[in-house]
Amino acid sequence: MKTQVKALVVGGGAVGTSIAYHLARAGWDDVMLLERDELTSGSTWHAAGLLPYFNMSYATTHIHDYSIKLYKTLEEETGLNAGFAVVGNLRMAQTQERMDEYMLYASTAETCGVPYEFMTPDEIKAKWPLIRTEDLKGALYHQTDGYINPADVTMAMAKGARQRGVMIERKWQADAFHWNGEAWEVTATKMVEKGGNLVPSDEQVVITAEHVVTASGNHAQRTAQMLGIKMPAIPVEHQFIVMEQDPELVKYRAEGNPEHPVIRDADAQSYVREERGGWILGVYEKNAPARFEHGVPDSFRADLFQLDLERIEEQYMAMIHRVPSCEESGLKDDFNGPICYTPDGNPLVGPAPGLDNMWLAEGFSFGITAAGGTGYYLAQMMVEGEAEIDMASLDPKRYGDWMTTEYAARKNEECYEHVYILHHPDEEREACRPLRTGPAYDRQKAAGAQFGCVNGFERPNYYGPLDAPDSFDHDAKSFRRGGWWQYAHDEAQAIREGVGLVDATAFTKHRISGPGATAFLDWFTTNKLPKVGRINLTYALTAAGTTRTEYTIVRLAEDDYYLVSAGAWHAYDQDYLYKAIMEKEAEFGRINEEDVTTKWGVFAIAGPKSRDVLNELVKDADPSTVLSNKRFPWLSYRDIELGMCPVRAIRVAYTGELGWELHHPIEMQNYLWDQLVQAGEKHGMKLVGARAQNWLRQEKSYRAFGTELGRDATPVEADLPRFVDLSKEFHGKAAMEKIGVRSTCVTLLIDGPDDADPWGREALYHGDTRVGRLTSGGYSVAFGKSIGMGYVQPDLALPGTQLQVRMFGKLWQAEIVSDSPYDPKNEMIRKDG
Repeated sequence: MKTQVKALVVGGGAVGTSIAYHLARAGWDDVMLLERDELTSGSTWHAAGLLPYFNMSYATTHIHDYSIKLYKTLEEETGLNAGFAVVGNLRMAQTQERMDEYMLYASTAETCGVPYEFMTPDEIKAKWPLIRTEDLKGALYHQTDGYINPADVTMAMAKGARQRGVMIERKWQADAFHWNGEAWEVTATKMVEKGGNLVPSDEQVVITAEHVVTASGNHAQRTAQMLGIKMPAIPVEHQFIVMEQDPELVKYRAEGNPEHPVIRDADAQSYVREERGGWILGVYEKNAPARFEHGVPDSFRADLFQLDLERIEEQYMAMIHRVPSCEESGLKDDFNGPICYTPDGNPLVGPAPGLDNMWLAEGFSFGITAAGGTGYYLAQMMVEGEAEIDMASLDPKRYGDWMTTEYAARKNEECYEHVYILHHPDEEREACRPLRTGPAYDRQKAAGAQFGCVNGFERPNYYGPLDAPDSFDHDAKSFRRGGWWQYAHDEAQAIREGVGLVDATAFTKHRISGPGATAFLDWFTTNKLPKVGRINLTYALTAAGTTRTEYTIVRLAEDDYYLVSAGAWHAYDQDYLYKAIMEKEAEFGRINEEDVTTKWGVFAIAGPKSRDVLNELVKDADPSTVLSNKRFPWLSYRDIELGMCPVRAIRVAYTGELGWELHHPIEMQNYLWDQLVQAGEKHGMKLVGARAQNWLRQEKSYRAFGTELGRDATPVEADLPRFVDLSKEFHGKAAMEKIGVRSTCVTLLIDGPDDADPWGREALYHGDTRVGRLTSGGYSVAFGKSIGMGYVQPDLALPGTQLQVRMFGKLWQAEIVSDSPYDPKNEMIRKDG
């Protein structure tokens, strides 16, 4: 057994073998895989093997698409048949709302090149007469996918890995990880059979590896404990049953008819597929419990839990309704096994928080579908420095240290239950909330706030009626303009015409200071550093030259900086910043990094009357000029006093109106809130939520991290050259310049349907050719129509270009407009007073 390798993969399921295979395929010739038992002995062996394309995530759709295409090639490469039955996938809809979901998804699928077609109930019945269709609205059909044998595809990838030089060692358990400053030292213990159990022996080795990847499946909590990190990857019970032969199905196939596609009755929370003349029924029911919250018992191997048929009785009866011929078929076999989940259903793929060269591939609820693509894109990240798609939505650091075992377990149960519940883009799931709240939460709730959850933090999305029932926001969601839409509209209009107050406390905030701070930030970010008392917008790049983080930098003193970034990416930003400081401190000198996110609250006040409201409160020797352009110009900061509250005021507004961000000591938040609300009454100030703010920032073409800004595009491609100082050297500069411009970010005004706006997931067309995709969408109160931002091929990125956007199965007219279509000269934001 080799004890020194370039990369060590821990875990021999479908995901682990794919990673080892793709690392070798990418050129690493010194790769080892450890499996504590036998290959496929985790969740892989009892997985149903379905390969669903359906996913609202751009990154995950690419991952699934790669997997499905890869699996069709493995036999030619390895000689092993992966058992891929390309029967298609029929996703049925009983309601128009479900069809709306499918049409939104279908446009997302188009952006990834995934084929699909819509079918009517009559078309379904004509093709598959055993399916009852009279109560259906229609279906979405993926003709290129189906199902696969999980063990066979794993063994095929394992053979492909071995053919490329990967060493696969079974019955070795990773028991400790130690970073020696240059490489990982992994203590591995030989496992032996004893009384039907797998137990550690006295034989141990230490394997030195430059890189380690953990793909430990159900054992993710044990892995996290050994690494000293947190991971919300906890299994949930998943049941499926295998039925005896259905005589009508046997007859149907004997007549030469092809196999049925995988039948997904989403409104019945179930899937059905053929199995040797019978049927398999799998369900995603309510009350499926999380298991192994603190680790998998040593006695649990390729085992199952007791079946709970009462829990799935409703789905079983729904199957009989959908395929009536199966009613007399008996139960042949049953499975109830652990499938790992995360709170949002997406896996954890990427660098581990706080650790060098440690990579995670954990929390796969659709592991067979995702295995191939995960191996491919993770290998790109490890070998090339970045993947060709933005993997940030899967990054393990999207959950911070505030996350607990209880939170993860309950949210994972909720996520399991929601697999087939309508995936509304404006949905806010309820489990484990509220958890993280600002001091003003109760005041905002009393004022009608309907909250969204950002990094576990409660943030007003909009302010509904004061007497709204608890179910108001749940009932307001829609794939079109939901019940919340008019409230967001009125809030956006208030900022354009008067004044609004937004809670932005969830922003991520860091203080960077010390003798090396200036040199470090100059290297770390793309823009010139601001002068003392001023602010700049800037970007930190990946080593591959794409956008890693967006910062507002406030220069408090010569070597003292206050950095503000997106609230949803707190741990993600902090980890990257911390690792960069550790890398460069010896070169630049001492750099102090302090996370002050929870020390400072933030209110944003914006609109033509915002200065009038602040003038009611500001305390100064010359209050008439303290907020004027002369004393407080745009893009500057000042320490001011609002009543008795000291405020770090920043003259900037994400809405593009005259406004300020009011950063304040968190313990004074309620005092400041009350003062602002009272002062705003006579000026008609309206409380405003994040949805209106999102619409307004698109009217100014302000890019947002996680939509327009990410690791698949450079700031130049985002059309932000004014924030990139090419006269200096900065991290990722050479790579950025080498990339050039592959696509360009644009703003579009859209003549869409009367009852809907784009969500930022839609495909863009020029004639019959798909030329790009939206990354953001919404409504413009300034122009009275839908608005969106997105990427198109560079030759089309010109104002006046006519495109079409796919919404609800139709193409709607859209026009590219100049950046900042609202107030392009920034006259409003610079307004004096």
